[in-house]
Amino acid sequence: MNERAILVLGGTGTVGRRLVARLRDAGAPVRAASRHGDVRFDWSAPPTWEPALAGADRLFLMAPDGIAVEPAFVELAVESGVRRVVLLSSRGIEAMGDERLLAAEATVRGSGADWTILRADWFDQNFDEGFFQRAVMAGELALPLGDLRQAFVDAGDIAAAAAAVLTSEGHGGRRYDVTGPRPLSFAAAVEIIARVAGRPVRYLGTVDDYLAQQQAIGVPPEAAEGAAAAFTALAETGDAEPSDDVRRLTGRLPLSFETYAAGAAAAGAWSD
Repeated sequence: MNERAILVLGGTGTVGRRLVARLRDAGAPVRAASRHGDVRFDWSAPPTWEPALAGADRLFLMAPDGIAVEPAFVELAVESGVRRVVLLSSRGIEAMGDERLLAAEATVRGSGADWTILRADWFDQNFDEGFFQRAVMAGELALPLGDLRQAFVDAGDIAAAAAAVLTSEGHGGRRYDVTGPRPLSFAAAVEIIARVAGRPVRYLGTVDDYLAQQQAIGVPPEAAEGAAAAFTALAETGDAEPSDDVRRLTGRLPLSFETYAAGAAAAGAWSD
């Protein structure tokens, strides 16, 4: 291999596949790793780690929700020649007590690599590809966040920001907040989706509503109550402030939620 590659973990996922496509379009050498991709990678199978890292000097690091970023893997990556690590993290993790992502951030900071952390706000795609999709299709989304406004961000903008950091200099030791252009309540987001999708969807914003919905879909009570407490702590921090980091990294403004929703509806995301 004449040129060392960019290894993208979660290369078939919401952000990863967009990042891989963007890097390939730009002519960058990229390897898309996942449990079922061309480059096999599985957090629960350490024998897959070293082959995935072979030939890579840059790493887009993420782990699915509920799975820890293993320090042993990051150590192996650096030993294998990875000199730049870009971690996908999340905003609000201190308030929500997200020990998984707090530990991941500490791991990359102490890795010895040239690190950058991308803290993303709620993904737009949660509503059509992720864990809100089923609730939207059922016509009722419950979250114990009241009228809290968040700076929803499109996965394409996260991918564009990651591509910029992976392929240009000057980002080492920095944390970027990757957000959409304006804060929006969940009620407003659901209203936009209902309008463009042509289907009734409502938002319920209390703890009781949330716990009832979680019970209805079979979530264990302890898990639902723990999540409700974390969401309540986030709500107490107040409305999110959008950052200018997407524009500074990519040279363009982030996509609005309205534009995302219109595109997703046109593609049939919420069609029966």
